[in-house]
Amino acid sequence: MNALAATNRNFRHAARILGLDSKLEKSLLIPFREIKVECTIPKDDGTLASYIGFRVQHDNARGPMKGGIRYHPEVEPDEVNALAQLMTWKTAVADIPYGGAKGGIGCTPRDLSKSELERLTRVFTQKIHDLIGVSTDVPAPDMGTNAQTMAWILDEYSKFHGHSPAIVTGKPIDLGGSLGREAATGRGVVFATEALLKEYGKSIKDLTFVVQGFGNVGSWAARLIHERGGKVIAVSDITGAVKNPNGIDIPALLMHKEETGSLVNFTGGDVMDSDELLVHECDVLIPCALGGVLNRENAGNVRAKFIIEAANHPTDPEADEILSKKGVIILPDIYANAGGVTVSYFEWVQNIQGFMWDEDKVNMELKRYMTSAFSNIKNMCQTHNCNLRMGAFSLGVNRVARATILRGWEA
Repeated sequence: MNALAATNRNFRHAARILGLDSKLEKSLLIPFREIKVECTIPKDDGTLASYIGFRVQHDNARGPMKGGIRYHPEVEPDEVNALAQLMTWKTAVADIPYGGAKGGIGCTPRDLSKSELERLTRVFTQKIHDLIGVSTDVPAPDMGTNAQTMAWILDEYSKFHGHSPAIVTGKPIDLGGSLGREAATGRGVVFATEALLKEYGKSIKDLTFVVQGFGNVGSWAARLIHERGGKVIAVSDITGAVKNPNGIDIPALLMHKEETGSLVNFTGGDVMDSDELLVHECDVLIPCALGGVLNRENAGNVRAKFIIEAANHPTDPEADEILSKKGVIILPDIYANAGGVTVSYFEWVQNIQGFMWDEDKVNMELKRYMTSAFSNIKNMCQTHNCNLRMGAFSLGVNRVARATILRGWEA
């Protein structure tokens, strides 16, 4: 099942739990605006190349729309639509005053030089600058984009609208980015994990962890779990997988990856098959890579007791049912990985106020938001007698529906 079908299914289930009016349900599902633009740039060799850029603005009932921009060859309307909708529910679950959006350009970033990427980003910004804005739609980095991409968008947007640091989040610190933003999604995953484990009388230091994906989110989550005394026994990324039943020395692995660009030939663990990683015996499995990695083929063999969804949509609905029957506790993506957008919100607030916070304040506020959101999800689970995924979806959908009704959507 693709991401859009799965997201729509979860939304409809939540709408039934809440007893939403069918007309309101339909209204909440349809995106506010879909943008498709053609971006033609001169390549370094003088030839012209054209790319398609997208921005889906899903809902703005609770505030400006918010969401990443990804550069990836598989960027297409359905995926962007699903991710924009997920952002609407995610920002509502975290209780930050945003709606949802998502964007992207269908390209392969590693095949483009830095100057080509800059030209592409600037052309894309020129095409959408009058449809985004500090109080309209605030982009952020995503797969294939980074702080530098945001710096180019900020600069190009400011040519049309004057200096506007709050137009994007995830910027370089020197241009008004927030301290703590780089680690925010991984740190949020750890705060979410702590909140869940506390419910079961457990703590990170007593458990074993497997982390799939060792990019920004996975590496920060692994590092912070290691610091708290948790035992990370297996890690994988696109280059390979490594395991050590006694616990991997995460700082050493980070250093090895920085030096070699790969997890291969790490002396502090044994090589393992990346496909085995998801079914490796552990207490907590944290998928931090692509969507759909847990499916009906492998879900029956998963041996983890808890799954923390740090990636977007890592568990497809069929796997969800299999895992639930096995008694595996799944902490859903729309809550577990909300640390990134929460600190993006802090960055936006700092830019608007023109007053920057220190890193301790950012991390303290992030913990407060993540802990409070978990408590609200648990209340929804008890009220509607549902699992954590439906608790999170019904919490998010209910908040957006209430805001939509209060604004007078039928008028």
